[in-house]
Amino acid sequence: MLNLARNELYRLFLSPLAWVILALSQALLAYLFLSHLDYFMQIQSQIAAIPGAPGVTEMIVAPLLGNAAIVLLLISPLITMRLLAEERRNESLPLLTSAPLTAAGVVMGKFLGSFAFLLILLFMVLLMPLSLLLGSHIDLMQLASGALGLLLLIASFMAIGLFLSSLTRQPAIAAVATFSLLFFLWIVDWAGQSGHDDAGWLGWLSLLKHFEPMLQGELYTADVAYYLIVTLTFLLFAIRKLDNERLTG
Repeated sequence: MLNLARNELYRLFLSPLAWVILALSQALLAYLFLSHLDYFMQIQSQIAAIPGAPGVTEMIVAPLLGNAAIVLLLISPLITMRLLAEERRNESLPLLTSAPLTAAGVVMGKFLGSFAFLLILLFMVLLMPLSLLLGSHIDLMQLASGALGLLLLIASFMAIGLFLSSLTRQPAIAAVATFSLLFFLWIVDWAGQSGHDDAGWLGWLSLLKHFEPMLQGELYTADVAYYLIVTLTFLLFAIRKLDNERLTG
């Protein structure tokens, strides 16, 4: 499993797509980070005398992590689309599933390889707010909470994309399906805010609703449990899919 994960990460970095994703995402987030920093410096003197005024963490770090979550939602389908769909298209999936490796090992190897890639991206993102420590004070606990939220988001994005990649032999279809489902789970909270009693469960399904408290430094076990449930559920779906193909193939 670990060898498969290492090979998957190695294959990612052999692809120009991975380097383009890293470069463009970092360039975009760096621009947004500097924009928030510039705006904060412009209004700092005006809000300094206001009791309880938002500080560096609230006005720079939290918006940056929120922007990072949206960028990750956009690029995750590009990373997961080829995990199993490309194996099926290249007729190498039967060879992989017939190897002395369980379906769970195959799925977890693919998952860990892609997850490690986005961990590298997350580490590079966190260097931006950490650089603020050189000249100001930031709330490290709120930063840690937001980073944990991004980590859990990445895990759920990867699990959903991996499962949808296991359903088709066309990476493009897997990417579109993954983005559509992730976007739906991102905005489903809008229905939960409609005021209808039967819309509450839709709000509970929202990826965004469980992430926002973490951005504010509020860590609840229900939010952590939600992301773990989503991740494990879709990983189990992918494992079951491969097991069925092995039995029927």
